[in-house]
Order: sequence, then structure tokens, then C-alpha cells
Amino acid sequence: MARFAFFDGRMVPINEAKVSIMTHALNYGTGVFEGIRAYWNKERQQLFTFKLAEHFDRFHQSCRILKIGLPYTTRQLCDITIDLLRREGYREDSYIRPIAYKASEGIGVRLHDLIDGFAIFAVVFGKYIDKEEGARAAVSSWRRVDDNAAPARAKITGIYVNSALCKTEVVERGFDEAIVLTQDGHVSEGSAENIFLVRNGHLITPSPTENILEGITRSTIMDIAKKELRLDTIERAIDRSELYVANEVFFCGTGCQIVAVVEIDGRAVGTGKIGPLTERLRNLYFRIARGDMRKYRDWCTPVYAPGGGRSPKPRAAAPKRAKAGKKTGKIKSVRSRRAGSRRS
Repeated sequence: MARFAFFDGRMVPINEAKVSIMTHALNYGTGVFEGIRAYWNKERQQLFTFKLAEHFDRFHQSCRILKIGLPYTTRQLCDITIDLLRREGYREDSYIRPIAYKASEGIGVRLHDLIDGFAIFAVVFGKYIDKEEGARAAVSSWRRVDDNAAPARAKITGIYVNSALCKTEVVERGFDEAIVLTQDGHVSEGSAENIFLVRNGHLITPSPTENILEGITRSTIMDIAKKELRLDTIERAIDRSELYVANEVFFCGTGCQIVAVVEIDGRAVGTGKIGPLTERLRNLYFRIARGDMRKYRDWCTPVYAPGGGRSPKPRAAAPKRAKAGKKTGKIKSVRSRRAGSRRS
């Protein structure tokens, strides 16, 4: 259970990080978020966040798309996160959730003339999909949201209704995860994961134009495959029937990590077991993410001081607080929000 959150510009006990039921983002899905992993390395007695800066760079992009003013640099967001994890004292795999959102209270659908809010919390987190080495998937009847309807390359809270519909549909049919198609019938991704196929020795994944989220784990897999296995990834449109004749299929993402798919729509994938390339990539990924491969150590940010102790907490710069009632994209404090601005 989380004990702290960064909320309204400061660290607070988690039970003080609360929003009103009138909050715009709660009513209209006008928020963006990230999911970041931190991996515990028992031998080194160290917790490593994985690709922390890359996640916050994408977070900034999502904020830009949804017109959310975020008064923190990527470096400041990284410092806030490390501070939070040190306070929590986690010594097991964890998950960090930053969220920026329209914090005004009231009725009215729009993105302009609203107050912006920001928070981060972190929880202990293990597997997202239980059967990581042998998941059963099905193609959902729901189609992937189109970028011209709701920007698919941003992690927008409201868009994840699409993911929830896909996931629940297939789970209630007895499967572990969904595969989602575009409006044109091409493979897009899982309900909340990117997808890769192996066909005749080639590593293939849908291109960004297939309404995918441009996943950080996806790009990591492509890097690892090229640098460690000398295997280039082909980005192209994938037909549904290719899923049925692939030698291997796997999902990847910060939450799910790397999950082997052994069955799709009642058809075995390859041998019906985790494939050799998927297994090699999984092993490499976890060694890298836990800080065990020195050449990739710059992808990992240690949380604790050398030896496993806690070093002094970094100071996170507080945002400049806007005057109550002034129209701005900056984050206001709860006190300012309550006192001077009740815009919907």
C-alpha cells in the first residue's frame, strides 16, 4: 500500500491526495498518465527505475496534445520520483504512476480555460498478466480508437475506455488478453500493450501509423534485438490472418513487460509454447531492467545510495503558483483553486 504521493506541489500522505467528484478529469477523462517500472535487484540491494527520463519525455508530449500545462522539467520529474520511492522504501518491484489532469470543478466539455493538476504515486507491483510465458489471446470485436478521433499516441485517461472494453470482452470469454484491430482491419496492439510477431526469422511489429501507442518497451525491444541479436525489426501493416501463421507472438509494455502468446482465437501459435526468440528477448530485457548488464546501465536510475542505504532526499522544485482566478495553463494549488476559481 502506498504511503505517500506528490500532490499539489508537495509530498503528502497518500490519504491527503484527494480530488473532488466535480473534478473535470473525473467527469470527462481529460487527463494523461505514464506507467513506469522500478525493479529490485536483490544482489545489489538496489531499486532501479527503468528508462525514467524517456517516460517523462513522453509524458510531456501527452500533456502538449491535451493542452495541459506542466511546470516541471523532465529532470525535476525524475527527482520527484526518486524522492517518492525513497520515502516509500520499496525493496521489491514497483510501479510509478504520474498523472496530469484538468483539475477545475464544474460542468462543461473543453480543454481551454481550465486549471491543471499533477500528482505521482507508486505501488508495489508484480505481474500484469499472470501467464507471462503462455498467454491465450483473442481478437476483440472492438476496434482501436483512431488518431483523428482521439490521439492514440498520447496516454489519455479517457481513451482507456477503449482498452477496458477490449480487455473485458475477451477475459469474459475465457482468454487472458485482447488483440485489437484498426478500422481497416490491421493489427494495432493489445488492449494495453504493443505486439510483435516472428515469421520466418523476421521480427515484425505494427508501424506507428496503425494507431499504436509508441511504446517505450517496444523501442527497447527493437534496440535489444538489433544490438544483441543482430536482428532488425520490420514495421509494417499486419493482417489478422498473419497472427494465425506466425511462428511466435508476444506482447510488450511497461506493465506487462514481455508476455509470450501461445494461442490466438483457439489456434496454437507455433509450437503452442514460448518461442526461442521471445525467450531470449525476455531474458535480456529483465537482465537489463534490473541493472545486471553494465553496457545498458544508463537506462537504469538507482534509487538508493550505494550499498542499499538511503541517501538524502532531493528537493523537487515547486511550481510557480498562479494567482487565483487567472486563466492559465499552470498548476494551481488546492487552496487557490478553492478560493478563487470554480471554472468548469
